[in-house]
Amino acid sequence: MENSDYSYEERPRRKNSKGLVIVLLSIGVLIGLVFGFANNSSHNTTQQTQQTQIAKVSDERGQLQKNFDDALARLDSMTGISHKTQEMISGREKDITKMELQIRSILRKQHLTEGEKKKAEAMIADLNTKISGMQEQVAKLTQDNQTLTQDNTDLKQGNDKLTSDLQTTNTTNEDLSKKVDVASTLVADNIKVVPVHDKKNGEEKETTKAKKVSKLNVSFDVTNRIAATGQTDVYVCVTGPDGKIISVPASGSGTFTTREEGDKAFTSKVAVDFEAGKSKNVQFSWKQDGGFQTGIYKIEIYHNGFKIGEKSTELKKGGLFS
Repeated sequence: MENSDYSYEERPRRKNSKGLVIVLLSIGVLIGLVFGFANNSSHNTTQQTQQTQIAKVSDERGQLQKNFDDALARLDSMTGISHKTQEMISGREKDITKMELQIRSILRKQHLTEGEKKKAEAMIADLNTKISGMQEQVAKLTQDNQTLTQDNTDLKQGNDKLTSDLQTTNTTNEDLSKKVDVASTLVADNIKVVPVHDKKNGEEKETTKAKKVSKLNVSFDVTNRIAATGQTDVYVCVTGPDGKIISVPASGSGTFTTREEGDKAFTSKVAVDFEAGKSKNVQFSWKQDGGFQTGIYKIEIYHNGFKIGEKSTELKKGGLFS
């Protein structure tokens, strides 16, 4: 009876122990699942965080590169400046080239530290500042050059005008001088040609007989209101009956230049002491070896290249008892 009771009590205990084990195993599996899920979730979060950080670093690096490229583009836009301007800003260009190399060296690195990133940002900002300074200097130099060019243009135009005015003035002066020169030519009046015979007693007797004429006495008055006071030359041309000008070099004959006839032979050159505004009487006598021939003798008077007077006289044959 006692054994029977014991067996009956043991069976429920074993059944309860088995259930407990199952419960514990279930709890363990559940805990494992929870831990695994939590671990997987933590791994995913870490991975996402890393990816976000990588993306951020990549964006920051890209932005740095873009900012650097933009700065270089601004620098390249200044390549068209004149050689003279480039020389004036060459000192700044050297500093900029040095900074450019340093920035490139940083941006070539695969991974940038926070310090390197900040250094690159600061250098790019400084680079932009220097480029802006260069652009301002170039703009000022360009404006100064334009102002200088305009000043030179104005100066040239002013010089051209002065040159033109001077040429006009010179032309006017030349014209005026020519007019004054022409206007200062003497005027001959009261021209007289008197054939005379020199008598043995020294007296002169007027005659028209060719064989008795010893000389031709020529006289005339010269006047001019604007001619300067002083000595001037008057040329006398004596043309004989044969139509040729009588020229005797030994007696002072020669050639002179006229305004209208070119070079012309003259018989005698007479110096005249002229006084401005007053009339001056001029006299001279012409003698020639071999005597005078019958016919007309023409006397022409020239001054300043112009013929200022003319007079003729006729010498005739003498009679049987003349």
